[in-house]
Amino acid sequence: MLRGLSKLTWLEIKIFVREPLGVIGTVGIPVLIYVMFGRVLGSQVRRGAPSVPRAISADLPILASLLISMSTVLSLIAILAIYREGGILRRLRATPLRPYTILTAHVLVKLLFTAVTLAAMLLAGRSYYSLDAGVPLVSFTLSLLFSTVSILSLGFLIASIVPTARFAQPIGTLILYPMLGISGLFVPVASLPPMLQAVARALPLTYAVSLLRGIWHGEGWSAHISDVIVLAVMLLVFTAVSAKVFRWE
Repeated sequence: MLRGLSKLTWLEIKIFVREPLGVIGTVGIPVLIYVMFGRVLGSQVRRGAPSVPRAISADLPILASLLISMSTVLSLIAILAIYREGGILRRLRATPLRPYTILTAHVLVKLLFTAVTLAAMLLAGRSYYSLDAGVPLVSFTLSLLFSTVSILSLGFLIASIVPTARFAQPIGTLILYPMLGISGLFVPVASLPPMLQAVARALPLTYAVSLLRGIWHGEGWSAHISDVIVLAVMLLVFTAVSAKVFRWE
């Protein structure tokens, strides 16, 4: 199984790299946004200017990291839809590889490029943002990968029911990006209307924001154990539901 998984993962990496739009969307755009904000507002951020919104001054790494995660999920949704429509999933399922091995390979590829994009973002933005020496980059990377896996499980659920490749990315965009607005990144969840609060607490992005923000600002994992538990539960639930409804043809 491990041999088949490694071969399929390597194959998926090569396929992904050969598709320029996928690389640009997953790696290029989040890094570009981070650098653009840095060039325009970097000096104000360093001075702590009150006119700069918190999402830019304090939480820009969180926003950029979530954009990485969202781009990763949208890429997964599009690829699975294309594979299904082209009959690739059906042919893969006819091989000795188990279905979960096939899907795990896609997850590993997405996590790899999430880590690569985060590293590129931090390297490209260091000229504009001064990283606090106390920022735990290893813990933050792990928390981003864990958050990405949890959001990927929602992506699998979306990919399970998207009818065609043509509509995969637009539908994924319409579902995923509005989640940013109620995730607590821009406005505290407690200040939202009760109905939106209920929606926010049912989405993994809300807990990912809390976890990433806490880790970036020096809080330990133990301070966010509830976020980790909720994300883990959502991961299991979304994965189980996806396994039931996933269409291979």
